[in-house]
Amino acid sequence: MVEGGDPLVGQEGGHARIVEPLAGSYAGRMARPLDDTLDVVRRRVARTLRGAVGGRSRGHESFEVAGADDPGLFGPDSVAWRIHRDPSMFIGGLRALLLQTTHPLAMAGVADHSDYQSDPWGRLRRTATYVGVTTFGTTDAAHHAIDRVRAVHEHVRGVAPDGRPYAATDPRLLAWVHATEVDSFLRAHRRYGGERLDVGDADRYVAEMSVVGTRIGADDVPTSVAELRDVLIGFRPELDADRQAYDAVRFLLVPPVPLVTRGPYGIIAAASVGLLPSFVRRMLWLPQPPLSDPLVVRPVARLLMASLGWALTADDVPIEDAADDVPAATA
Repeated sequence: MVEGGDPLVGQEGGHARIVEPLAGSYAGRMARPLDDTLDVVRRRVARTLRGAVGGRSRGHESFEVAGADDPGLFGPDSVAWRIHRDPSMFIGGLRALLLQTTHPLAMAGVADHSDYQSDPWGRLRRTATYVGVTTFGTTDAAHHAIDRVRAVHEHVRGVAPDGRPYAATDPRLLAWVHATEVDSFLRAHRRYGGERLDVGDADRYVAEMSVVGTRIGADDVPTSVAELRDVLIGFRPELDADRQAYDAVRFLLVPPVPLVTRGPYGIIAAASVGLLPSFVRRMLWLPQPPLSDPLVVRPVARLLMASLGWALTADDVPIEDAADDVPAATA
C-alpha cells in the first residue's frame, strides 16, 4: 500500500513531485518590496488557517509539549511526528471526515450530538487538536486528551434513522474512526507530503497509532498496513449513505469560509475527494472525471501543500497553540 493501493479498492496512480517555480531575472532588484508583500500575505493566510482549523481563541486550554524528559506517546523520531507536522494533514483530516460519513451509526452520532451545521469547521478543528495533543504533547497531556474524549463519549448515544441504537463508546465504531483517520493521514502524506515514506515507515506509523486507538477503546486495532487494509475491507458491508451523510458532506465541502481561504480550501476539498475510494465517491454522489485528479488537482494541491508549509511558519507561533481546544469528540 505504500506505493499506492487503496485500502478498500483498486490502485492509486504514481507520485509526481513538485517542480520548484522559476525565479525571475529581476528578482534581486525587486527582492525587498516583494518580500515585504509576501510577508503580509503569508501572515494573513497563516492567521486565517490557524484560526479556522486550529481554533485559536481566548479561554481555550494549551498543552505541555513533549521534550527530552518526556517524549510523549511517540517522540520526535517517530513517523507520527513526521506525518502529523506536514500540511498534507489538512487533506488527510478532511478525507477522514468524508469517509466517516458513510457509516450510518457514526454519522447518526455526529448529526445528533454535533454542532457542525452552525460550526462547520468545528469537527475538523477538534480532530486536528486531538491529533496534535496526542502526537506532540507529553504523556500526561496525551492521556488527558484521550480520557476527556472517552468521558464525552459516555454521553453520546441514541437511535439512528434506520432504528438501530448507537453509542460513541462502541468499540466497533471507535475502530472505524481510528482506522479511517490513520489510513487518511497516511494516504494524504504519501500523495501530498513533503517527504516519502518507505514500506517500513508506513508499517511503523500504523503501529505507533495503535497506541492511541487501543487507549480510546477501539477493538481490532491494526498494527501494520496489511492489518489496516483488512480492517477497512471488513467495514465495507456496513457502509451506506443517507440524508444525514449528504448534509454533512455538503457542509464539509462547501463551508462558509473567509474569502482569502476559499480557493485554498477548494483545492484541499478536491484533493480529499480524490483520495476517497471510487465506491465511496459514488455513494456520496461525488463523481470525478477520470483525468481531472492526476492532471489538475494533484499538481495544484502539491503546490498548495508546499505553500501552506511556508505560510504556517509565519508569526513564529509555538506548537502549544495547536492545542488551544481540547477536543470534545473525534467521531
